[in-house]
Amino acid sequence: MTQGQTHNRQAIPGIKDMLAVSSGKGGVGKSTLSANLAVALAEKGLRIGLLDADIYGPNIPGMLGVHERPQADPQSGRIQPIEAHGIKFLSMGLLIETGVPVIWRGPMLAKMINQFLFSTDWGELDMVLLDLPPGTGDVQITLTQSAPLTGALIVTTPSAIALEDVRRGVEMFRQTEVPLLGLVENMSTFSCDQCGHQTSFFGEGGGWQTAGLLSIPFLRSIPLDTALRESADRGQPAVRSQPQANSSQEIIALGQQVAAHFD
Repeated sequence: MTQGQTHNRQAIPGIKDMLAVSSGKGGVGKSTLSANLAVALAEKGLRIGLLDADIYGPNIPGMLGVHERPQADPQSGRIQPIEAHGIKFLSMGLLIETGVPVIWRGPMLAKMINQFLFSTDWGELDMVLLDLPPGTGDVQITLTQSAPLTGALIVTTPSAIALEDVRRGVEMFRQTEVPLLGLVENMSTFSCDQCGHQTSFFGEGGGWQTAGLLSIPFLRSIPLDTALRESADRGQPAVRSQPQANSSQEIIALGQQVAAHFD
């Protein structure tokens, strides 16, 4: 990709905004954040869709407790997204058997992503969140060039060594002229359930330092607590099942920031 490159983006009728949730590498809790952020936005009264665009490693269905296979409308042939927890949801994980790997090259990935975007009956929505796979590979390039993205959210951990991973993701969005909402530092601290002592497992301050170096807004720090894991294991978003947990409160506040940005 080069600066000034043209992009073949199509509007999707009925969808007002489309937000990419991205990370430079895996294991930063991006999908957990995406699922909970989508539900938090829906709890505010917004009409929300969530597309799990991680074709190779779709794990949001389990986090939402959704296992129903999407059906195509017999008249139009358009995919009908699953409705759960107040949002519309679609994932490759709903179309394949559990444990079956997806072994596709770039062209097949691009075709499936475009079907999810443009051959799905999303209806009238205020926003669709795209949970991108980690890194800057074929899926990310397809989405940034063809999807009508109106913003991107970068998720990282406090570790200073994550800087280069984040830098690559930020540069990808800048080259494809996708506006950057800002950076979220996930897993910022861990609070002991017994004594309340806070520990910074992954370092301190890496998120806001990275945001400053890359000249993007630093939005929020999300702590690591058992509420997110327990809720995800049960297929219940923490922002609904444990809304008073520290992590849930921060994600709900992040939802307010995102909603205000697009208002």
